[in-house]
Order: sequence, then structure tokens, then C-alpha cells
Amino acid sequence: MHRTVSRGLTLAFVLLIAAACGGASTPTATRSGTASAAPGTATAAASGNVSGTIFVSGSSTVQPISEAVSEDFKALNPNFGYTVEGPGTGDGFVKFCKGETDVSDASRKIKDTEAQACQTAGVGYTELKVGYDGITVMTHPDTPIDCLTTADLYALFGPESDAFTNWKDAQALATELGSATVFPDLPLQISAPGEESGTYDAFLELAGITATGTTRGKFDDTHPAALRVPGPNYTASGDDHVIVTGVEAGAGSLGFGGFAYFEEAGTNVKSIKIDKGTDCATGVAPSVESIADASYPLSRPLFIYPNDARVAANAAARAWVDFYLSDAGIKNVSDVGYVALPAAELTATRTAWSSR
Repeated sequence: MHRTVSRGLTLAFVLLIAAACGGASTPTATRSGTASAAPGTATAAASGNVSGTIFVSGSSTVQPISEAVSEDFKALNPNFGYTVEGPGTGDGFVKFCKGETDVSDASRKIKDTEAQACQTAGVGYTELKVGYDGITVMTHPDTPIDCLTTADLYALFGPESDAFTNWKDAQALATELGSATVFPDLPLQISAPGEESGTYDAFLELAGITATGTTRGKFDDTHPAALRVPGPNYTASGDDHVIVTGVEAGAGSLGFGGFAYFEEAGTNVKSIKIDKGTDCATGVAPSVESIADASYPLSRPLFIYPNDARVAANAAARAWVDFYLSDAGIKNVSDVGYVALPAAELTATRTAWSSR
């Protein structure tokens, strides 16, 4: 059983005041310099002597993992405080590249433009892969659709579907693109990420709704790769809880978000198989197994990005990342409903951190 992903617009905020001096606690180290604990261990956290605070922002998909890690770390270190928020990967990187956060959660790799913004601002970072997710396309259980092709995803979510208000409106486009799916005659109400979300960007790439993934001539400097414009039939949100609530609303709903949020919703929503072909003959449903072996077409990695300078100056942040990558910390990836890294990839992540 995995941890429950907390409902609502969550903001895990804990800021402890040092009783002895009446002021904010001062970060202290249990080891000198900026060296990190050995891979797989949580030496500093186990001491119970870590104090100070950290600020983590970014992906709402990764947020539950970082919250769970922080809860466990604080249980071992009562004088540790943390803020973990999930405005979206893009919004998180904006703060991160201004030097405002210690760590940025991300459901995709940092973009070249974001990396340039960090470089311009003198913000260095270490990219750490921590797990895998499957972007789960979901609908209400009463919607008579169990599988969609990538062509269907383009027809329903893509930039040519702005005016579609019924599933049937997308039928001609899907058929033209080679799909054999028959859409129901139901109102189409989409709840999905907005442009601030890393899930939005990953979906564009994995579902083929990108400048290089279509030959329809829709994408150029004026019309970049994008989903349909948000409006009455597309509620855009960087919060997966809002997305799931929209999908739960009734038959004809459609959306996508993190696998853990889908699992938490239980029987209130159903996942849709995804097929890279034309007739759903080989459609694959999201599951721990299909995400781990990448047979589910919308599988993607999850990351954290520590700010090198802030972590070097903040012993609490340094110890927190050590704990995150320890056996005790990294198990939270699967505990909250995502997919753990294979052993070799976890070793590579730990090496990247210890040798930064």
C-alpha cells in the first residue's frame, strides 16, 4: 500500500522556531564541508542533529515524493523545517533560476531556455533522476472509451481541436490521421495541465503532438507545438488534484496527469489504454510494470534539481538530498504510487550527487 497523495491545493509548510533564542533556527552540519553521505545511507539524518530549513518548488507530480521524504526526514530531525510546493515544473524553474529555491522538482528535463536562464543568473545545479511516472490518460467510468491511439490524442487534445465540444467533433480528424477508433456522442470536457506544467511538455513529446511529430504543417514560429487553447471545454491546471476532480465530474470527461493521482482516485476514474498504432490492437494500460519497462507509451522520468551553491551553503539542504537518495528516502517514490528506478539508474543518480 502506498501513501495517500494529499487532496486539495497542498502546500506542506513547516517552519520551526528555535526555543532557546526565539529566532529562526540556524542550519548546522553534522559533518564538515560539503561532502555527502555514502550512497544508500542516511548518516546525517539518523543523527537527529540536522537543523535549518529548505524551500522546494516545481512539479506537482514530484511534489508528493518530496513531501513524503521531507516528512520522514523531519521525523528523524525535529529541528528541520521545510516548504514543498507544486506550482508546476516550468513555474518552479522560474523561481529556481532566480536563485529563490534550494531544490526544483521536475517531471521533465530542464529546457535549454531554462538552463540558459540559470546560467545567466549564475545558478548551478545537479540533475538527479529519482523515479518514473506514466502520464495517465483518464476519463469517467461511464465514458465508453477504453483505448485511444496517439492519432486520437492529437485529434482530441491537439491544436486543431480548439472548437471541438463533443467527442464526435474530433472523429473526422482522427480518421484522417489513420485512426479506426469510433468516438462516442458525448460532450467533451477536458481537464489537463497548462503550459506551466512539465506534464504538459512531456505529453506533447510522448503523444507526438510536437513540431517533429506531425507532418500537418500546423507548427511553425507562429504556431509552436501546443495543446488546444484552454477555454470552456478545456480547464487547464498545474495541480493534478484539480485535473482528477474534473475527470470525476461525469461521462465525456477526459484528462491526463500523474499515475499516483489516478491511483488515488480509485473507481472514480478509469485509465485509457494508449496505442501507437491505428486500431488499439496493442493498447497498453498504465501500471507499475508497464511504466517500469516503458511498454506504456507515455512513461517518463522524474527529477530533482538541487541548487549547487545553496546546497553547499545550507547543511540542512545537503542532508535532505542525502536522505532523499538513501534507501530510506528513495522508497517514497514507490510508497506514493510512482515507479522506482532500476538499480543501475539509482546508482548513477547517487554517483552524480556524491561526485558533483
